[in-house]
Amino acid sequence: MENEAMPHDHGEEISSHLREAAARTESFRTVSDMFKLLADPSRARIFWLLCHCEECVVNISYLTDMTSPAVSHHLRQLKDGGLIVSRREGKEVYYKAASAEQVRLLHLMMEKTMEISCPEDGDGDIRSVPELPELDAHTGGEGRYPAEQVETVRRVHELLTENLDRRYTIEELSRRFLINPSSLKETFKAVYGKSLAAHIKEHRMELASELLRGTDLSIAEIAERVGYENQSKFSAEFKKQTGKLPSEYRRFLEAH
Repeated sequence: MENEAMPHDHGEEISSHLREAAARTESFRTVSDMFKLLADPSRARIFWLLCHCEECVVNISYLTDMTSPAVSHHLRQLKDGGLIVSRREGKEVYYKAASAEQVRLLHLMMEKTMEISCPEDGDGDIRSVPELPELDAHTGGEGRYPAEQVETVRRVHELLTENLDRRYTIEELSRRFLINPSSLKETFKAVYGKSLAAHIKEHRMELASELLRGTDLSIAEIAERVGYENQSKFSAEFKKQTGKLPSEYRRFLEAH
């Protein structure tokens, strides 16, 4: 087949790689079977949920507003297809997404498709899961969100505050912690009272102030320690936050 001429010659040669790949029907059957598993919207919803948390049938039923038998049916199909795994703890069985590369890619594809295509709610963010009435508010509005989602946001916060010299994008954090970017931003603001960017910027400026007070590091070194490659940008941001340039802030401290 590699050397055969095409029925219609359009002036472009079809590579042997494409010819061979297109002929491998088994490969495409595997892909088709994978997508068939998510062809049902209820099953896709369950799979997406389990990419974010580990849950039992009862809670999945509540979150998706489905009966337990219907949920169990979808879970069996997802598990047989290798997309989810389960573990037993006493009489309870818990489900979560499998840690396989194809699962991660399917989840990422769903996230991107939802961001682009799904209707948005009033504040412009996609609501990820329904509110759970049994969760009470502890800090700000975090009680409106599933406990697993709040815990994920706290782990994101811990990573960021422990690595203020490193810049992470929302997309990186979303992939690393398996949380929808919109859900991450929304829940973070509910838990910490400010947007993720504004909150971490405060931490950067607090650390910069400490370094200006307690060390002899240069302004450029301090800028790098708090995640700014550009010293002038750091100085402008520091002045915006404190009312003084870093050099002015240090002179003020030395004078007092």
